[in-house]
Amino acid sequence: MIASLKGIVTRSSLGQVVLEVHDVGYIVHLTLDASSKISSGDSLSLNIAHVIKEDSETLYGFLAIEELEAFQLLCSVNGVGPKSALAVLGQLGVSGIATAVGTADDSLFRSVSGIGPKTAKLIVLSLTGKLVGTAGSKPSLISDTVVDALVGLGYADRQARSAVDTVSKEHPDLAQQELLKRSLAALSLSRKVTRDE
Repeated sequence: MIASLKGIVTRSSLGQVVLEVHDVGYIVHLTLDASSKISSGDSLSLNIAHVIKEDSETLYGFLAIEELEAFQLLCSVNGVGPKSALAVLGQLGVSGIATAVGTADDSLFRSVSGIGPKTAKLIVLSLTGKLVGTAGSKPSLISDTVVDALVGLGYADRQARSAVDTVSKEHPDLAQQELLKRSLAALSLSRKVTRDE
């Protein structure tokens, strides 16, 4: 299995490049955004997803390791093939996927060509809790995602942000799911206290 490639781009077109490594040219499929920034003659290092089927072998390349991880997670969802996964990643990016999953917003996935309503819902269900800790995910993004999720559950934005900020200060390294759980517990407790008073 090929895990990474480093070489010179000998040909570049929309969605793919030919990467020459020690006199061997590899066709590597990329997101449209990534391929648009690459030209022939560029030196390029890619993280590779090597997809082997009965009748073909295909290489998918990613500039950042978190993109490769997100691609592999998308491919693990029933009904999502490599081409669809690449399209989702190209349109939403890692942070967009994390936000859509964290807020259970399948409309973002439905906006990608080839992803229907059932598959969009399945992506959200399958990836919930799995994108946490993906390299490059920022605490601010995780906090914002959790706040959005709490607002979606009916809490006021100010209430939700206050709870998330409090929990984040006490436990700065919490994963998204745990931060959501503890913030919910804090909000439930504050509601109980308010009622008791």
